[in-house]
Amino acid sequence: MRRVLVIVGLTALVVTAGILAGAGGGTSYRVRAIFDSAAFVVPGEDVKIAGVKVGQIDSLSVTPEKRAAVVLDISNPGYQDFRKDATCKIRPQSLIGEQYVECTPTQPRASTDTPAPKLGRIDNGPGKGQYLLPSDHTSTSVALDLIGDTARLPVRQRLTLIINELGTGLAGRGDDLNQVIRRSAPALQELDKVLNLLSSQNKTLEQLAKDSDTDLAPLAQQRKHVTGFITASQRTAAATAERRAALAASLQKLPRFLAELRPTMRRLGELAGQTTPVVSDLHASASDINELLKQMGPFSKAATPALVRLGAVGKNGIPALRAAIPITEDLNGFAQRLRPVGKTLAGVLSSFQRNNGIPSLMDYVFFQAMAVNGFDSVSHFLRAGLLVNTCSTYALQPQAECLAKFSNPPSTGASARSLSGLDSVLARTAAVLRGAHPEPAKATATPAAAPAAAPTASATATPQAAAAPAPAPA
Repeated sequence: MRRVLVIVGLTALVVTAGILAGAGGGTSYRVRAIFDSAAFVVPGEDVKIAGVKVGQIDSLSVTPEKRAAVVLDISNPGYQDFRKDATCKIRPQSLIGEQYVECTPTQPRASTDTPAPKLGRIDNGPGKGQYLLPSDHTSTSVALDLIGDTARLPVRQRLTLIINELGTGLAGRGDDLNQVIRRSAPALQELDKVLNLLSSQNKTLEQLAKDSDTDLAPLAQQRKHVTGFITASQRTAAATAERRAALAASLQKLPRFLAELRPTMRRLGELAGQTTPVVSDLHASASDINELLKQMGPFSKAATPALVRLGAVGKNGIPALRAAIPITEDLNGFAQRLRPVGKTLAGVLSSFQRNNGIPSLMDYVFFQAMAVNGFDSVSHFLRAGLLVNTCSTYALQPQAECLAKFSNPPSTGASARSLSGLDSVLARTAAVLRGAHPEPAKATATPAAAPAAAPTASATATPQAAAAPAPAPA
């Protein structure tokens, strides 16, 4: 039983809190907008600001001045601050005749400008506690059915009568009729705003007219070119329209292309930054470059005959060059085959240069000359001399008086046996040294006359012994 009482008590507490919350959920903000006409406007329709619903129409009434008082209930707390420059306009919601109210709480201005004062509140009389928006800040759009009625009878005839009698009305009550027209046609109100704005900018418009005349004068002189440009633009537009599918595909690929182009443009920017000093120096040298180009003119004229003659020479030289192509190809092949030899020669010469070959060779020549030459009180003399005797000639048999031998001289019998087996090459060499011609000597030195046998050491050493005799006294 206690549990049931607790549940019932909690439920009652929640319901009471919800009722209190609903009763005090927010302060009411109502705007009493005065319209010249509020036809087809009913309570419950939307109130919008910048296309967002912020409330609804609460009620409608008629003022003593025979105007419509539309009470706007603004339920959104973020828009409960209408200023004296606020505006409201009745607009069609759909084609079936529904209406809604579009409002602007205040006009846009810079953040540094002073905001407009708040909308005045009604303290007494009808609409007490509401905020009054006068009729000069409200307007009503012309309904589509009214525009259509002007083309049908009898509205068309009545409109004709109104237009015909407009002059009489203007003559009688021009000021009142002007006010009626201003209030009855929102487009005229907007036109009046535009004209006021243009009148405030008349000096700017006057200067614009002067500048336009200055700009249009050359265009008038070149009107044929302008006409041609417009015609070409028309053709270009037609060709573009025919290829709109390809252009659409290209435009779809454009973002990806721009993304891939960004690194390249970044590098181009860095290149431009790096080339700025070069361009600056080039700009500073522009006058010198211009002077150089001016001076190049006479030089170019003077060089023209030489170039013409060079062309004539080229007519004869081209066949010669064509005929030299085979020789060039042969030289190319020879160079390819010569490359290993050249590489080896380059290595030899490089080594010769690294190891001071030329200075060493010159040192050798110098020291050799100093070694074999001397001088005394009389003159220079050669330290080495050639002695011509029996030991300086080429001998096939050992000579007892010659001292330089490779081995001991053999006995007479052994010497005869060794000479009997002389090689044909030794016999030929001996014949040539005696003055015989090489070819007849080759024919006479046959193996039969000189059987092949290894020469003795004494016989082969004899020339060396002859070439190195005992040193003579100085």
